[in-house]
Amino acid sequence: MWGGRLRGLIRRFIKQVPFMMNRRILLASTSALLVQALLSNAQTGSGRKIVFEHDLPDLNLKGWSVTVVEVSYAPGESSGAHRHPGITIGYVLEGEVRSKVGDDPERLYTAGQMFLETPNQVHAVSRNASTTKPARLLAVMLAEKGKQLTTRA
Repeated sequence: MWGGRLRGLIRRFIKQVPFMMNRRILLASTSALLVQALLSNAQTGSGRKIVFEHDLPDLNLKGWSVTVVEVSYAPGESSGAHRHPGITIGYVLEGEVRSKVGDDPERLYTAGQMFLETPNQVHAVSRNASTTKPARLLAVMLAEKGKQLTTRA
């Protein structure tokens, strides 16, 4: 499916990112990568297929940066309730992750699925759904430069 293709594009992108990069170039590159991945996989024999869609808050991104973090959960592992100061897009790379963000119900996300956190929402549940297999997710975090990216809720 499109998940494997997106993982490959992300891996190639991360390998090509130099140690220090201009914020505009990084934001443009990240945006281009996500658009390319989604559009190239959105086409099916019957037409366009939307893979992920979510409204965004009204924000001014001047002075913001993007950080991409790979989160690995051992079998049964979880992280405590937390918040992020900006927008976070989660993409499950491997396994199954249970997540509860804001007022939404707790959900199970499998490899290839995505979720979104808006600024300062409580991420009350984030854990590996399996007690026998690992899980990994990619967190694309957009936030004001200099802000702590994760704080306890």
